[in-house]
Amino acid sequence: MTLTMHGPDRVEFLTARMKGARVVTVPAWPRADKDLAQVQLGVGWPAFSTLNHRTKAEQLREIRATGRENLFTADPLGREAQDTQYRILRSQPGFDGLKEDLRERGQQEPAIITADGILINGNRRTAALRSLYEDDSHLSAGYVTCLVLPDNATLEEMVDLEAELQVANSFKQDYSWINEAMLIEELYDRAGKNWDHVSVRMHRTVGDVRDLYEKLQQVHQLVELSNGARLHMDFVENESAFEELAKHIKNKSPREADAVRAVYFLGTLTGTPYRKLRHLRRPDAAKLVRNELQGDPALKPILEAAEASAATGPQDELTELLGGAQPSSPIHDLLGFVAVQRPEASIVLDSGDKLLVQDVLKSIGNSITAVADEAKEEGRDQSALRAPLDRADKAIAELQRVLDTLPKARAFDEWDEVDLAEKVMRMEHLIAKISVIR
Repeated sequence: MTLTMHGPDRVEFLTARMKGARVVTVPAWPRADKDLAQVQLGVGWPAFSTLNHRTKAEQLREIRATGRENLFTADPLGREAQDTQYRILRSQPGFDGLKEDLRERGQQEPAIITADGILINGNRRTAALRSLYEDDSHLSAGYVTCLVLPDNATLEEMVDLEAELQVANSFKQDYSWINEAMLIEELYDRAGKNWDHVSVRMHRTVGDVRDLYEKLQQVHQLVELSNGARLHMDFVENESAFEELAKHIKNKSPREADAVRAVYFLGTLTGTPYRKLRHLRRPDAAKLVRNELQGDPALKPILEAAEASAATGPQDELTELLGGAQPSSPIHDLLGFVAVQRPEASIVLDSGDKLLVQDVLKSIGNSITAVADEAKEEGRDQSALRAPLDRADKAIAELQRVLDTLPKARAFDEWDEVDLAEKVMRMEHLIAKISVIR
């Protein structure tokens, strides 16, 4: 089933269908007049929106695979863009479940389309109905109910409507965190860098939307660093790692931020669990990892190859991405070297040895895990070392509060001076015992 009309013909067709149509009030529509006409259309007629944020990361993957930057913009209503968008929607998690729900209960909520029939809300539901009709011959799925926006609806209004309908309500679970963050990024830019506006639009706190935005900035850096070898979609499962990284480096020195970011990026590329990486949130993280790699005879040639490659390749962009004008981390070259490698590719060393990238990544990941385990043990030792002193500090602070509140307490008739004397004796006894412990 393909689109058979373009431009004015689609508007005229839809206008004719709207005559005498039922009107439905849509509270999420930002204008004062919230009444929209409801029509029923053949399920193949509405066009999928190629601007839908729910599929942003998947579109970047398709653009990379085809090498065509204008795949979704040259002719958004054309067969190629629409077929690709349909394939993306069908491949997303939960699509089969949505089909089954529509098969059993039918369409419960109308989709929303522009005046020329482009879906603003309901892309997945329309795709699921279309699949039911075309693939499963489920005849009752041959039509989709839609509400029609005014013909002068602006792009900004439609982005706001998408945020209101598809992120701030029960449809939220259909978004990957990266696609949701991309929507926040666009709203933030459109709002003139106003977090309060984005917070209202997303029905979330300023802290929540800012955290998502900052996580996405880290992903942007790693994707850019990979020079196309990795895409945003590759990091959907790594949300916790990017969240911990973004929070940790927020108020750290550029040197520490660079070191921890390099370890997190390298760890993420090698599949190191984020629960391991969190033990390397320390200024010397990159140095520890490098020392471990350098001490491994199997990985030392990789380090040397990375440094040789860095010496002959462009480094300005990498330096800017990872640390700007600050001194680069000790694993700076290695990160740049492996980030641009696809896991299925091979690396040929000067010795002539040919290594699978996935094996190299696995070995590096094992080394990072070993360093993280040592750091964890060291952290425990440090905690044990500091524990008595930290508790003594808290006890001193509490005693000071006792001293501060005592005059007011003694002013009450019910005050028990004997009880206080007993407690003081117990404290003196404990302090005497602490003083003689060796």
